[in-house]
Amino acid sequence: MDQNTLTKTLDSISGEIPDRLFGVERQAHIGELVEGRSEELRSTLREGFDGFLTEMVHMDASDIDLGGSGSAGRVWYRVHGVKRPNQDVGPFTLDQMDLLIQNILLDKQREVLLKNRNLDFSYTTSLNGNSVRLRADIYFDLDHLALNMRLIASEIRAFTGLDLHPNVARSLSLMHVKQGLTVVTGITGSGKSSTLDSIIDANNRTVDAHIIIIGAPIETVHESQRCIVRHREVGRDVPSFKDGAIQALRQDPDIVVIGEMRDPETIMTSLEITDSGHRVFSTLHTASAVESIDRVIGECPPVEQERVRMRLADVLTCVLSQKLVPSLDGKRALAKEVMMATSSVRAAIRNNNTSEIYQMINEGSEEGMITMEQDLLRLFKDRKISQGEAINYANNKKRMSDLLEAV
Repeated sequence: MDQNTLTKTLDSISGEIPDRLFGVERQAHIGELVEGRSEELRSTLREGFDGFLTEMVHMDASDIDLGGSGSAGRVWYRVHGVKRPNQDVGPFTLDQMDLLIQNILLDKQREVLLKNRNLDFSYTTSLNGNSVRLRADIYFDLDHLALNMRLIASEIRAFTGLDLHPNVARSLSLMHVKQGLTVVTGITGSGKSSTLDSIIDANNRTVDAHIIIIGAPIETVHESQRCIVRHREVGRDVPSFKDGAIQALRQDPDIVVIGEMRDPETIMTSLEITDSGHRVFSTLHTASAVESIDRVIGECPPVEQERVRMRLADVLTCVLSQKLVPSLDGKRALAKEVMMATSSVRAAIRNNNTSEIYQMINEGSEEGMITMEQDLLRLFKDRKISQGEAINYANNKKRMSDLLEAV
């Protein structure tokens, strides 16, 4: 669809929005206007919106952003880590973007958005004959709606592509380890979900079991192979991560995947599930293995922290922390830190000596452990990243500089 057609269609509706309405009241009125339109007109708007997504796929972009005053009427794309506006599209008015965003919502989703000023959901559409799924978040930006969508890869990255030590690979398999907690960590956009999907897929193809995935939203939908795989989306199939985790105990799972341990209740419930003899995989927004341990304990109330520390020492199996580093070919390379819960690591957690764990990782190559700095050095030696990027993405920049000087 050309932009003139889309703009005219949007203008035919935006003229009915009273200037006297602001904020939530304005968005509620826009929602009513959208719902009152014919399916033919709404299909036209969806076609225009999907045109932005088609360009996203064509550009090999990971994210799209639009709407709200911050977007300045443009559609923005993140390509290989860099976010820029598409100057060939727009500019659109704030009301036009509000209409486009509201048009892709269901009634119940709109209710949640207006109540919470935020909405996490998944969006599925067909682009060029192929089904495409995206993770989406709508939020308010100075009384108007802003939208971010992240493209969910149609193909799951092969587990072997993670390039893990055999000892680490075995620890991630239900075939070898029947219970325990594995955490995949990293900042937003570091590829945590993709790594978690690779681990799930590997188990799905190699063991006979039951996997329950609790996500907000559900991103990749895994087709049952040797495992029966259940997908439970928070806000759609279950009220919260905590509720989904508790309910999972009555659903005969072997593996429970909790999309994110984002609050004390979910953390405590995750530990309880592992205590009951299950495998649990989850994620955290942390940059290193040691920080992940401190975060899990620190998120809990002070009165519970000693108990959580002891339980975590008992059930933790592995922590994978990762980053996506700009590579010399203009794309991004995966750098990772791997901590295995050896007897020494467990003792350090119990004794509240987590500061000692980094050195254990540094010296634990035989167990499959590697620090972020060691893996960045590997990428530099393999001529995949520059020396500058190795230092920029290191957690311990002095240690990184020392390693590079020794090369």
